[in-house]
Amino acid sequence: MTDVLIVGDTHRSPELRHEIPVEIVDSFLYAEVGPRRVAVVWSIEGDRIEAVDPSIEILHVETFPTDDLIRAGVDHYDIAPTNTVRIVETLGMKRAHVPAEFPLRHADALRAAGVELVPDQRLFDDRRRRKTPFEVDGITRASRAAEAGMAAIAALLARSEPGEGGRVVDGESLTCEMLREAAMAAFGAAGARGDDLIAAHGSQSADGHAPGSGRVANDDVIVCDLFPRDLASGCYSDMTRTFTVGTQDPEIATWHAQTREALELCREMVRPGAYGPDLWREVCIFYQGHGHPTGHSKPEGTVLREGFNHSLGHGVGLDVHEAPYLGRSGHELVLGDVVTLEPGLYRHGFGGVRLEDLVIVTEDGCETITNYPYELTPA
Repeated sequence: MTDVLIVGDTHRSPELRHEIPVEIVDSFLYAEVGPRRVAVVWSIEGDRIEAVDPSIEILHVETFPTDDLIRAGVDHYDIAPTNTVRIVETLGMKRAHVPAEFPLRHADALRAAGVELVPDQRLFDDRRRRKTPFEVDGITRASRAAEAGMAAIAALLARSEPGEGGRVVDGESLTCEMLREAAMAAFGAAGARGDDLIAAHGSQSADGHAPGSGRVANDDVIVCDLFPRDLASGCYSDMTRTFTVGTQDPEIATWHAQTREALELCREMVRPGAYGPDLWREVCIFYQGHGHPTGHSKPEGTVLREGFNHSLGHGVGLDVHEAPYLGRSGHELVLGDVVTLEPGLYRHGFGGVRLEDLVIVTEDGCETITNYPYELTPA
């Protein structure tokens, strides 16, 4: 049996949140030693953990006092790693598998004490790919929040009118910042949070990670990529839609139709055993057939700032980007994987189009979690 050790908090460590489905913002230690699953936490946290998973053995960190270290003048930053060594020795651990982002000071202290640590991110990724029912429910709630945010953006765009210098809504200049604020308010009302989202207009929409800024033009394209986090579970969703206002650019309309077709192409290919890079390559070949450059066709080592220039998708759960990956490299899909499908087309300095749905892999295909229309014209 593989012994496991994680040191962190459940807000920032998805590996730890998967094992302890409670938000705990202070760092603590979790270990699997033979058949034992142990959390060493402050006493006020123990009851919360036991309420959701009584199979976890709770040890109160107060029973591992650090008063002697403080009296001895041990540097503040060395106290926690030193105590980690004491706890691990008490548990009888000699060798443990740890996540790739295991804290270095703790690793150094443990290795100096003779404990062998084996970084094994694949182990933890594979665990998290097996979503619990609690996590699936959280992803679903986060998806409903994302849809509410998208609807709030669409409503502002639909109500907006052409004005001097750009769109106007309710007597105010319509900006990307206003669109993002509307989405965030909708997230909160739906029990989620997320201030890191994309509502990028015009040429900004050609940059897949530009958050978007400034006033929406009278004739414009807006790419909206929303990935709120469900408060109860810590799980994310991820979805993208593209809207236009005013006179629709015919090239954007063509790209959108082709991207909609690409989305359905890859959706039909999703099933257990499908290989992520194969799905990406098939979408690349589809786009290349319409005259677009892709990551598959570009010369190795060159920069691609137009066409389909990113991966096809990724896993979503306790992190917004996690295994499995669907790109030039990646994973074979397994039953229960929750993944995004996000084809898109772009041209630097002009604009872009992207559509993204969240799906769960079923026995004979996939079920789409995202429930939102694809039309370019907001309603």
